[in-house]
Amino acid sequence: SGSARAGWSGPVGGARARRAGVAGRCTHVATAASWAGTAALLAGLGATVGAPAVAASQAAGGERTPPAYTAVWTPRAPVLDGVLEEEVWAAAPWTAPFVDIRGEGHPAPAHETVARMLWDDTHFYVGAWLAEPHLWGTLVERDAIIYRDDDFEVFLDPDGDGLAYYELEINVLGTEFDLFLDRPYSRGGRAYIEWNMPGLRSAVRLEGTPNDPADRDRGWWVEIAIPWRDLVPPDSVPVPTGAGAETSAGVMPGPGLAPRDGDVWRVNFSRVDWPLAVVEGAYRKAAEPTPENRHPEHNWVWAPQGVIDMHLPEHWGFVTFRRRP
Repeated sequence: SGSARAGWSGPVGGARARRAGVAGRCTHVATAASWAGTAALLAGLGATVGAPAVAASQAAGGERTPPAYTAVWTPRAPVLDGVLEEEVWAAAPWTAPFVDIRGEGHPAPAHETVARMLWDDTHFYVGAWLAEPHLWGTLVERDAIIYRDDDFEVFLDPDGDGLAYYELEINVLGTEFDLFLDRPYSRGGRAYIEWNMPGLRSAVRLEGTPNDPADRDRGWWVEIAIPWRDLVPPDSVPVPTGAGAETSAGVMPGPGLAPRDGDVWRVNFSRVDWPLAVVEGAYRKAAEPTPENRHPEHNWVWAPQGVIDMHLPEHWGFVTFRRRP
C-alpha cells in the first residue's frame, strides 16, 4: 500500500473495491466512491465547526479548552449505509480534524479524521471519515477489545459529571464493542463489557480493500445510530447522580431519554491507528506494547486529553443539542 502520508489528497489509482460481509448489526459496505462526490463532501473540512455550546471549560492547568459543537435535530433519519453524501447530513458541520491525544506540542496526525453529529427523538447519529492508506482489521467477534485493531471510538457522558458514561468502538470490519463505565479507571472504575445497546446500528464503507498490502487505500467512513433508550446503566449501578440536575434547559432528563433543546453532553471521539509492517504479503503490527513503550499505537482525538488516556471525561468536548440551527 505504499508509505504513509499526511492528510488525504484524493483517490489513488488502482484501489479496488469489494463488498464485505455483515458483522453483527453493522452493515459493512466497501465501494469505490466517485471522486467528485467525495471531494465535494470533504471540501472545507475544518472550516465549518459547530458554534461554541457553552462557556469555555478550562482543562488541567487552564491550558486547554475543550472543543464545542452544536448538534442539530433532524426531521429525517439518515440511511445507515456509510454514505455521508446523503442530504440529511448537510445540516451537520464537520468537527475540526482530530489531534494527538496529548494535545499541543505533539506530532500532528499522519491521516485526517473528522466527525459530524445529528439527533432526533430516538437516536444520536455520528458520522466520521478516516483517511487511511492501509485498511486493516482482524477482530470479528462482537465485544472483542476492538482498540487492538485500528478503530473509531465514541464516548458519551450525558450529565457531564464524569461518572456513568458510555463507550463504543468499531473497526474497519464493522465489528462493534459497546460498554458502560461507572467511573474512570483512575478512580477505581469498572468496565461493564457485558452491557449492550440492543438497538445500536452502524455501517462502515471502505474506499479500498481491507487487509491487502498490494494496493493503496483511501480511507473509511463510519455511520452510527445510538438509541437514546439504550443509554441506561446496568441494573446493578445506581442512576447517575446528574439525572434531575438543573441545566440551561431545565431539569436534565434521566437515563434512556432523549436530550431536550439546549441540553449539553460531554462527548469525545477517538481513533486508534497502529503502525503496520508487511510480512509475507500480509499486514502485521510493526510494534506491540511493551513495558518500555506501552503505547506504540497512535491515538488521535477530537478533544485532547493531555495524556494517553481517554477516560478523563472532564476533558471531553461539549455537544449542545438544538432543535433549530
